[in-house]
Amino acid sequence: MKVLAIVETAIYVDDLDAAEDFYPRILGLDVIAKEPGRHVFFQVGESNVLLAFNPKTTCTGDKLPHHGATGPGHFALGIELRSLDDWRQHLQDHRVVIEAEVEWPAGGKSIYFRDPAGNSVELVTPGLWRLPSGW
Repeated sequence: MKVLAIVETAIYVDDLDAAEDFYPRILGLDVIAKEPGRHVFFQVGESNVLLAFNPKTTCTGDKLPHHGATGPGHFALGIELRSLDDWRQHLQDHRVVIEAEVEWPAGGKSIYFRDPAGNSVELVTPGLWRLPSGW
């Protein structure tokens, strides 16, 4: 018995409309579900989901389980090495401030920036973790 993958990653945002604009427009993610005032969910690749919750409405109420946190979080999205320069230019073209770029000792490169809620978003190329999947 073993865990196979992370299927969902949750972030918390105060402005769901801003998240619903940012993730499709900047990262090309499709909205797969939403409930106004509560959450918006995005498909990431073929088998992952990015959950954007409004903590004010998901920490309480009748719906279970409750979700919530305060403050910005972090997550990384995998990209192809050959697309790194294109992503950098795409972010710059959309006036997204790149906070840092890192070339990791084990391999892989990362670009860091913030979403409208202040979450740290990382685009990472294969090799960083030396995982069997390539990441």
